[in-house]
Amino acid sequence: MTRPRTLFFGTPALAIPALRALHACTEVVALVCQPDKPVGRDPTPQPPPTKRVALELGIPVHQPVKVKTPEFAAWVRDQKVDAAVVLAYGRILTREVLEAPRLGCLNLHASLLPKYRGAAPIQWSIVHGETETGISLMQMDEGIDTGPVLAMRRLPIGPEETAEQLTERMADLAAEVVRTDFLDALAGKLSPIPQDHSAATLAPILTREHGRVDWSRSAQAVHDHIRGFYPWPGAYTTGRGKTLKLLEARVVREPGVGGVPGLVLAAPRGKLWIACGQGVISLERGQLEGKKALSGEELLRGRAVQVGDRLG
Repeated sequence: MTRPRTLFFGTPALAIPALRALHACTEVVALVCQPDKPVGRDPTPQPPPTKRVALELGIPVHQPVKVKTPEFAAWVRDQKVDAAVVLAYGRILTREVLEAPRLGCLNLHASLLPKYRGAAPIQWSIVHGETETGISLMQMDEGIDTGPVLAMRRLPIGPEETAEQLTERMADLAAEVVRTDFLDALAGKLSPIPQDHSAATLAPILTREHGRVDWSRSAQAVHDHIRGFYPWPGAYTTGRGKTLKLLEARVVREPGVGGVPGLVLAAPRGKLWIACGQGVISLERGQLEGKKALSGEELLRGRAVQVGDRLG
């Protein structure tokens, strides 16, 4: 039996397990990813994570600078593929590109659609305190994650799980969807279900400012903020004229403790407790700008933060 011909659109490490799964069950004609670019302080352009894997697997790589061009749409048509799989590519595709594969483009979106449409569904689902997420296999249209859903796989979110940890599990789940539901979709075994657009929520692209902690919110909300934005954009606050990154925290479950939001409290066993609008968090790990990461106790011992300080 002839293996289906496919294209894969994806750029970050999140997409690697799905790319490997697609390579195992179809003929991947090419990987389409974003151009090489500098990472961190090194000015040397670095290849995206998916490009490294594609070259390892012998898959040709295409890195268009612009995708809203007749030339790119013509290139996709010329590949004569049965379908394209899209996961975290990072660019909006035109109608001409979406319609170029015989069966169109299918998106592996990291949320239970119609919730969390947009660029950062994993982070926002944690920040908003969700206990469940998943992968939605969606037939793409010209909207932002608005197309009909062909299949949905659910995944619980751990109460202490960070966005970094959840991303790894979501990547594995996306690969499972490729191995099962995607092949069923190609065989015409799945019926597309329109989304309820009235129930849609958004997961906008993240900026540095999103990381700023609002201490007037509840301890649980602050805790979800810290783990949802780890490692990017990173939760942070200010104290003593410096920026303090909040890397890890937990909610204090002891009744009767509290104070003015943002106040550093006297706590047992040298813990660094911070009052919120409702309740208290314990900062387990933090980092002052320009310094190494330390435990809450180490920050207090080094007087980087002191009892009675008002953060934020």
